[in-house]
Amino acid sequence: MNIASAIFDRSAPALDSCPDESLPEFAFIGRSNVGKSSLLNLLAGGRKLARVSPTPGFTKMINFFTVNKTWRLVDLPGYGFAQVARKDKAKFNQAVADYLQERPNLCCVFALIDSSLPPQQLDLEFVEWLADSSVPFVLVFTKIDKSSKAAVQANIDAFKGHIAEWCETLPEVYLCSSTERQGRADLLKVIELALADWKSIPAVEPEVAPEPEEPAPEEPATEAVPAYRKAKNRPSKLTRPW
Repeated sequence: MNIASAIFDRSAPALDSCPDESLPEFAFIGRSNVGKSSLLNLLAGGRKLARVSPTPGFTKMINFFTVNKTWRLVDLPGYGFAQVARKDKAKFNQAVADYLQERPNLCCVFALIDSSLPPQQLDLEFVEWLADSSVPFVLVFTKIDKSSKAAVQANIDAFKGHIAEWCETLPEVYLCSSTERQGRADLLKVIELALADWKSIPAVEPEVAPEPEEPAPEEPATEAVPAYRKAKNRPSKLTRPW
């Protein structure tokens, strides 16, 4: 896949301020200091999409980038950061949960795991939550250049061993190093396959209710349904490699 353009769209503090749902989206998330910003810039072909900060948890909103005018790359706030007030942290976590569970055009979540560390409880809990929420995801082990191949493989095997206890089918696993520029082609291939799948499924036209012969009795006013809930009529079962 060739990345011809990658343009910042917006930063959204909550689901109702996200862009429209017309384009397929691919979200990236991980524990603080996992190397997410560096990976996003690598995928974009060296473009400075995400700011690489020495302060963990720098990303505090849901950031959208339109790629090739046909799909979106979504930079989600990292979990586990301690630089945000507790009340704000709860809001960010809720915004992320709402996005992951309610966004109908979310094709895949790339869950980033630091390969230089043994399985971390926070990562295991998040991956279990993704599986329980039926969110499509793949595992991306970052920083494979920071440890020996044997140590990296041991950490990956240990992580897979933990999730195998409750995960019926293990997700696909990818390795990457932003420093060594490794893994970019593999991740873009996942996106390419999912985009082909997305295009093969026709959009579902909303049903039009027949006009009543007589004026219907006036009903009491009800709270408006958010647009993102109205739009959840697109088929969700796609043939994906995970």
